[in-house]
Amino acid sequence: MAAAIKVMFVCTGNSARSQMAEGFARHVGQGRVEAYSAGMEPSRLNPFAVAAMQEKGIDISHQQSKPFDENLARRMDVLVTVCGIADQRCPVLPPEVERIHWPLEDPGAVKGTEAEILAKFREIRDQIESRVLELVRSLK
Repeated sequence: MAAAIKVMFVCTGNSARSQMAEGFARHVGQGRVEAYSAGMEPSRLNPFAVAAMQEKGIDISHQQSKPFDENLARRMDVLVTVCGIADQRCPVLPPEVERIHWPLEDPGAVKGTEAEILAKFREIRDQIESRVLELVRSLK
């Protein structure tokens, strides 16, 4: 059996977008993908991200915000930045690490009622799900 493809998702706080991407990659990768996430300025797992993912039957409540580790990033097959700050601050990596950028809106920055905030998290979650499915399908 081939070794799992190592994928790291990076954003600013590692609180929502990269966490949801990690959860989807683990779920749909079914052992073919070894998923990681990290933040340039890690904060805490956003409860709205947990709730949005739970609606899809994926539990990310055990995940924690982690700092970006350049040494770990250098061992990835693919590194995906999910926000502009992470894309700008991510160091140059060896050419064998494929770099992908997904410019996703930060659902954690949305203000409003709980229902409005959750709606934005669902919207971003669905965008992430589509992109992760496409990514996993493309991996050899």
